[in-house]
Amino acid sequence: MPDKSIIKGDFFSDHRGGLRFFNQLNMQEIVRFYEISPADTEQIRGWQAHQKEKKWFYCLQGSFIINTIKIDNFEKPSNQLSPSKYVLNDSNPFVLYVAEGHATALKATSEKSRLQVFSNYVLEQSKNDDFRFPFDKWSADWKI
Repeated sequence: MPDKSIIKGDFFSDHRGGLRFFNQLNMQEIVRFYEISPADTEQIRGWQAHQKEKKWFYCLQGSFIINTIKIDNFEKPSNQLSPSKYVLNDSNPFVLYVAEGHATALKATSEKSRLQVFSNYVLEQSKNDDFRFPFDKWSADWKI
């Protein structure tokens, strides 16, 4: 699987209501998930990196900006690394896959946003593979 990829979803609706689906999302590696509900649209969460853990991000409600960076050295990453920016929102269903070896930082861009995060690591494994860096270490674009 590539370092990062977009897994496209779709909508269906009829007289019974609506349905979002992700028929191309293979959940075989996923062992846990959690939800992030930011208190406001000012806070940036990150940078958080994992050498081995993979993540999948899905916007349940509202909208988010997620910046990702491929880490060159986990003990002392370069300050010159360049982030890739993704905008997730609840009206365009897709899952953002981020492979191991990356750092992520995210920010809600609308009130009451909710982000679902899937992982291939149980919590104890994740804690032992957790690298944190200041949010201003790399220059990321936080505007839509």
